[in-house]
Amino acid sequence: MRTYRVVVASALGLVLTSGCALTANPPGQGDGPAAEGPLKGATVKVASKSFTEQLLLCEITAQRLEAQAAQVKRTCGMSGSNAVRSALTAGSVDMYWEYTGTGWLALKQQGSTTDPKAVYEKVRTLDESRNGVVWLPPAAANNTYALAMRTRTAKKLGVSTLSDYAGLAEKDPSKARFCGASEFFGRDDGWTGLQKAYGFGLAKNKVAELAEGPIYNAVAKGNPCSAGEVFATDGRIAALGLTVLKDDKKYFTPYNLSLNVRSAALKKYPEIRTAMAPVAKLLTTSEMQRLNARIDVDGKRPEEVAHQWLSANKLA
Repeated sequence: MRTYRVVVASALGLVLTSGCALTANPPGQGDGPAAEGPLKGATVKVASKSFTEQLLLCEITAQRLEAQAAQVKRTCGMSGSNAVRSALTAGSVDMYWEYTGTGWLALKQQGSTTDPKAVYEKVRTLDESRNGVVWLPPAAANNTYALAMRTRTAKKLGVSTLSDYAGLAEKDPSKARFCGASEFFGRDDGWTGLQKAYGFGLAKNKVAELAEGPIYNAVAKGNPCSAGEVFATDGRIAALGLTVLKDDKKYFTPYNLSLNVRSAALKKYPEIRTAMAPVAKLLTTSEMQRLNARIDVDGKRPEEVAHQWLSANKLA
């Protein structure tokens, strides 16, 4: 299963300590439940994984439901996909945001597909029938694997797509030096499959293995690599002046966001679907990049960013 990271280092190298408390509602999350609303009388439990984007989505969801008069218990920051999914299927929590590609792996689907709609429909159908988990309509935001280069370097070399990068790797390997994390190198649908799909190969001395976090700064500095593995919604992409190369052959599996809700909870409180629909519609890849950067680069707390975003979009 795809492993996610806790992103707490800013583009300036500062270490932030943002996050949600695991057992209690943290301060600064908003004004609490509204006195009146379509979810008055509802009590729901919202969870998330432990990295920046998930902490933010946990707060967006909790505050949105509170604006609809629900009582919300937060369990933001659970450790890993397995933990939060197990909590959902066991009924310990009622909802969290999951990625369609992660669902594809969790449901042990064979092979891969690059059609976002096909992936979503498959996991939606299987998870509800097997596990009582409802995947609400997905957001456009796609936190898939991607390759990025420093923008000015990409422009100078005429590289805007992965096909362009493959051509550069074959023509001038020293200018195509690559950084990736251990998982990306070890996955069939990672580095090995990417080279096969795009028809290129880089010698081992042109490839460096780094932890996921330092890859962004390494690419920005051009040392030890000019291209690197990134996650498409990471806020540091824009902050560090990086450009995501277009996956023109649609190699990478889509990881679109979908709010996963226990069917029993949704049956009891069907208004959740209506309340969260406008949120999903607003969450694009570029918007998630921007919001994540507010936390990882600007040092804002997830609670604060969620409140400001919901208020700006008249959802608070």
